Amino acid sequence: MKKILVTLLILVVALGSVFANGDKEAKAASSTIAGYDAALVKAAQDEGALVVYGSCEEEYLSAVCKNFEVLFGIKVSYQRLSTGEVQAKIEEEKGNPSADVFFGGTTDPYNILAAEGWLEAYNAKNAVHITKDVFKHKDNLWYGIYTGILGFMYNKDELDRRGLAAPQDWPDLLKPEYKGLIWLSNYNTAGTAKLVLNTMIQKYGHDEGLKYLVDLDKNIEVYTKSGSGPSKNVGIGECIIGIGFLHDGIFQIVDNGYNNIGLVIPSSGTSSEIGATAIFKGAKHPNAARLWIEYALSPNCVNLAKYNGSYQFLVIDNAVQPEVAKEFGLDPNNVMDYDFEDATANTTRYIAEIMDLLSKSGSNTGASRFQTK
Repeated sequence: MKKILVTLLILVVALGSVFANGDKEAKAASSTIAGYDAALVKAAQDEGALVVYGSCEEEYLSAVCKNFEVLFGIKVSYQRLSTGEVQAKIEEEKGNPSADVFFGGTTDPYNILAAEGWLEAYNAKNAVHITKDVFKHKDNLWYGIYTGILGFMYNKDELDRRGLAAPQDWPDLLKPEYKGLIWLSNYNTAGTAKLVLNTMIQKYGHDEGLKYLVDLDKNIEVYTKSGSGPSKNVGIGECIIGIGFLHDGIFQIVDNGYNNIGLVIPSSGTSSEIGATAIFKGAKHPNAARLWIEYALSPNCVNLAKYNGSYQFLVIDNAVQPEVAKEFGLDPNNVMDYDFEDATANTTRYIAEIMDLLSKSGSNTGASRFQTK
């Protein structure tokens, strides 16, 4: 039923655009879509194609790409990859990218690609709807589309069976009774893990932050390739405590019916991601890529999120927020300030440092535990 409703919503959006412009067909034919620059639409339609790398969840990525096709008649190819995988591919391709745009996923990898010169600046008209300056790159190399809060998810049944209380703050995760019960994502592949790494360093200081993560490693069973990996295994009890974005936990509760999942916002404070979109330097379909950015910063795109299992808070003022996130007590304003400049300059170094410290501590850093597939 949900899939049918989403399909109908996409068709309504598209038909609404067509009817709204019916009296202009003689002047602009199919190139005029309500709310979009006619010349840009025409130039993008002439290119006829767009390739998207997405790091949001597959269901949301698929929906927004299909809606773009319906609205503009431009063929979209897309692939879901972790942010680390996208970063690695774009770095390897050195200005000859195999995709045109990046959609979704935390901004630490975006900022690294921006600093390396692999993102294309674009002054998007729809950026006027972005609610805070922090939600876009200072040189317009990426734009925010949503924000999500970092926290813990836990399986109520399994903790009850073990007679354990749920962790309420970051230091709680170090308790010996949680040994082998915690899942995190891979620092090398997941933007979520990069955010955890930077958050701990910013929260506790460089040395103490890294020490915390080395101590935490003693309780971690597995590091998944994708940031949503822990959340997908909490409800079934394979993962007892997962560290990740709380909107992923909401999806498991609301959409998959796992009412045995509890959510925790760390009591001493936590950070939030900014999910973004950007154009790759050297994009083969530059006009379609620019049109994608305008689309991504519009209700036509982001309002599809909540219908496709994505309950992040939206960062444009003309979007409809997912009320369910507030019902679970999430507040996008109740998070610590995040130092993007430090993360941009040092994330690569921090990853090398934590992996080196884990190896020296005797941790199993092999692919069986630090997953890449």
